[in-house]
Amino acid sequence: MNSTNELRNGKISTLLWKFSWPAVIAMLVNSMYNIIDRIFVGRGVGSLAIAATTVAFPIMLILMAVSALIGVGATSLISIRLGEKRPEEANKIAGNATVLLVLLPLCISIIYFLFSTPILTFFGASAEVLPYAKAFTNIIMMASSLGSISMGMVNFIRAEGNPRMSMYTQVIGTIINVILNYIFVMKLGFGIRGSALATVCGQIFSSIWVLTYFLFGPSIVKIKLKNLKLQKNLVISIMSIGFAPFAMQLANSLQNTILNKALMSYGGDMALSAMGIVGSIATLMFMPILGISQGAQPIIGFNYGAKEFSRVKEALKKAVIVGIIIATFSTVVVHLWPTQIANMFINNNPKLTQLTAHAICIFFFMFPVAGFQIVCSQYFQAVGKPIQSTILGLSRQLFLLVPLLLILPHFWGIEGIWRTPPIADILASLITGIVVFFEMKHIKEKENENEKEQLQSSTFDSAIGEK
Repeated sequence: MNSTNELRNGKISTLLWKFSWPAVIAMLVNSMYNIIDRIFVGRGVGSLAIAATTVAFPIMLILMAVSALIGVGATSLISIRLGEKRPEEANKIAGNATVLLVLLPLCISIIYFLFSTPILTFFGASAEVLPYAKAFTNIIMMASSLGSISMGMVNFIRAEGNPRMSMYTQVIGTIINVILNYIFVMKLGFGIRGSALATVCGQIFSSIWVLTYFLFGPSIVKIKLKNLKLQKNLVISIMSIGFAPFAMQLANSLQNTILNKALMSYGGDMALSAMGIVGSIATLMFMPILGISQGAQPIIGFNYGAKEFSRVKEALKKAVIVGIIIATFSTVVVHLWPTQIANMFINNNPKLTQLTAHAICIFFFMFPVAGFQIVCSQYFQAVGKPIQSTILGLSRQLFLLVPLLLILPHFWGIEGIWRTPPIADILASLITGIVVFFEMKHIKEKENENEKEQLQSSTFDSAIGEK
């Protein structure tokens, strides 16, 4: 059974497992870039270096936003076009997306290098942290396009039904990052620059790997020279569907900027360092759920394009259940061993360990509901509905978290910062539940219409046969 027939006829639970476990591993591995950087710089350089990576994180989120804008937007369209049996259209989408993944990060890097000091200061760098932040971010931005290719194009591989190759692409880059981080930071003493250089080397190798796959490998979708010329209609389609994850990442960058400034006001560099560790843990906890969502995306997108709506509903339901289970398990783990987890990043700093462990317990208190909220917001990307996806994606990051970050610290100080995420999780899940309820009603109507059309068609065919 080839990949497209499998998406149309395969058992949903089997498909979800097949597509999701490589996506989960790939997302976990991808999240390790940030975690590895902070572990090595924390233990090999010091707490100011952790604070520096925290300051750099909003900029990296902007690059990730561009990768999501193009990568996720193109992936949804590719899945739908393959479901509609239009492979050449899928190739055109992939070609246009590849060009955008190079050009947009390059523009961001130019802006950064023109205004690096004010940008890093805006994102929360103190005078002590600024030199570390600049040393780290400068190297990352030099290879921004290669990083975006590796992050964006792995989605194309998943869209055509080859999740294992997508996983291998990210695993290889992360392994290189781990090895080189150890060599550059711990052995050669390159400091925070060594960590950034290790990250860039991993991204370079991943981008070469993924380009080789689409240019010379056994891919269904091909990157062809004739498709590299940008077409306005395709660019608009890609960006409109990818706008939701793009906006989510930009909102995440804005949230992190406001968060960094609040932490500096209420807790100084130590609170900023603690948040860097909490942020790394949050990334690790979110990524498996995003992996489930991305694993479900080609199943949902293909069957939506093929008008197999019962399979769409089944895939969403099972993805939500698995997402909630993963989120609950992660919450239990961090609440049982918060101090041990904090000490992975910290070298002989009891005050920072205590602050970080306390923040972990509050920050992730309501995380189980995130499994439902994340999977459902990703569903709307898969079926090409950017408005709903944008609303749900921004409900937590922008509409709830940012206002709460601006209000709660005035009443509770730094405790207000730690309490903001669980409150936002509850409210965002309520909003998501309402939107999904009406979407399922709409899907049911489309399912009934499709059944009527099939019945009328079969009746007409029978009448012709009798004649």
